[in-house]
Amino acid sequence: MSESGQRDTGGGQRPGPAAPTPAPGSRPDTHWMREAMSLARGAAEAGDVPVGAVIVRDGEIIGRGANRTVRDQDPTAHAEMLALRDAARALGTWRLAGCALYVTLEPCAMCAGAVVLARPDRVIFGAWDDKAGMAGSVEDLLRHPRLNHRPQVVAGVNAEECGDALREFFHARR
Repeated sequence: MSESGQRDTGGGQRPGPAAPTPAPGSRPDTHWMREAMSLARGAAEAGDVPVGAVIVRDGEIIGRGANRTVRDQDPTAHAEMLALRDAARALGTWRLAGCALYVTLEPCAMCAGAVVLARPDRVIFGAWDDKAGMAGSVEDLLRHPRLNHRPQVVAGVNAEECGDALREFFHARR
């Protein structure tokens, strides 16, 4: 890990067809990830896994989501899915070109598939998900060479904070 808590994507990184782009640690990226973390904390307080997501276009949040799978008893109510739906409603289109998705946890297969279909320019995530992550951990669906859209992926923004929230949530339930 680098000083900023971002994963070093140099030697010894995750295997896969394309290594995630190193997180630049830019102020906007860390700012928007903090917004997603705020939503994640709300999910945890409501009993859901603390994952939050925001979609940003032209410096403005146009979509928000926090895990609601437990509250809604809906296996598709992941933060990314809810944020994608919210952004599509706000724009009046399912194509999210010019947008960036910030999510506190590496997207799963379902969410990565939806992201590819929605076509945002960038996906920025915090913590890696070694069990279900589809942006380089288990596989890399977001940048699969046979798919028609491959967003830029930035990994590890505010990774420590995002990972700590998940660890604390699951530790409290054991």
